[in-house]
Amino acid sequence: MSLDISQDGQGAIAEARRQAEICNACRYCEGYCDVFPAMFRERAFSDADITQLANLCHNCRGCYYACQYTEPHAFALNIPAALSEVRAESWERYAWPAGLGGQFHRSGVAVAAALVAGIALMLLAMWSWAPASGDGFYAYLSHTVMVAIFAPAFLFPALPLYLGLRRYWAEVGGGPVGWAHLKEAAARTANMKNLSGGQGQGCNFEQEDRYSNARRHAHQATLWGFLLCFASTSSGTVLHYGFGLEAPYGFFSLPKLLGVPGGVLLTIGAFSLAWLKTKADPALGSASRWGGEMAFVLLLGATGLGGLVLYAATGSALVPSVLALHLGTVLTLFLLTPYSKMAHGAYRFAALVRDAQARP
Repeated sequence: MSLDISQDGQGAIAEARRQAEICNACRYCEGYCDVFPAMFRERAFSDADITQLANLCHNCRGCYYACQYTEPHAFALNIPAALSEVRAESWERYAWPAGLGGQFHRSGVAVAAALVAGIALMLLAMWSWAPASGDGFYAYLSHTVMVAIFAPAFLFPALPLYLGLRRYWAEVGGGPVGWAHLKEAAARTANMKNLSGGQGQGCNFEQEDRYSNARRHAHQATLWGFLLCFASTSSGTVLHYGFGLEAPYGFFSLPKLLGVPGGVLLTIGAFSLAWLKTKADPALGSASRWGGEMAFVLLLGATGLGGLVLYAATGSALVPSVLALHLGTVLTLFLLTPYSKMAHGAYRFAALVRDAQARP
């Protein structure tokens, strides 16, 4: 199952093009996912075509286990790994400033752990020198300081992601986006259609030639958990500035009714993805980026778990240390968004929109 692809982007694209041309002649996997109908619409593949196919791929691996041309056949096809290399290289190439994406993927766990620990220690030191005054979490970090720290961190990823998506869209030849394109892409994102396998039985990510929906369900839990947590934070902002209702909020308030289920879903989904990743064959993905991908998933899970632990620890002596770790994790997650696999959501959605445009 080895895949001899140069780490150079052109080498990865050339190998993926070779494999796509063989797939295009065979066409056995036509109904497996959105990659193959898109592939079979072409007769020749430009670099941009290969990049688009790579970002459509969700690495479900069903095509690999159905293929008669994998090793030991001389063609040695491994489409999941070939497209994974191109996909990861494209995210690194589009990243701004240049080079940060590659650095994270090479040393993701170390970079994430160092940032979380550094931010948490900085916050603890700041609280010991100049404690804030207020209720709940604001007894350690005033609302003004929290906004001053987190507002830029939440907004920062928008610029690099925008610049990267603009470059991607221009490269793959995307045109004006209509409502129908967005609606189709959103539907395929929400139901995770591309993780359902060729027969709708699931994908082959962690059980090889056996189907499983575990990865699809874990992805959905993570996605909806993250969105609920984001909605919780947004509702708290509206209550604070729009209605003068300040935190802490009770359990039956909108921020808690959204945030607690969101935290549970995010924690279960992210750690399930991490567990499934340890069971999957690394030779069918981008093995050189394994650490960065795992670091991203663990950061997501730690964000959800930290919020739940913090809520459970309210009123206890554990609050300062748990709050510092949670805030450090959240800040790290957002600061690394444009350079970690967190960006995959934006690029895959853009790929689905582009595919909706190209469909007859």
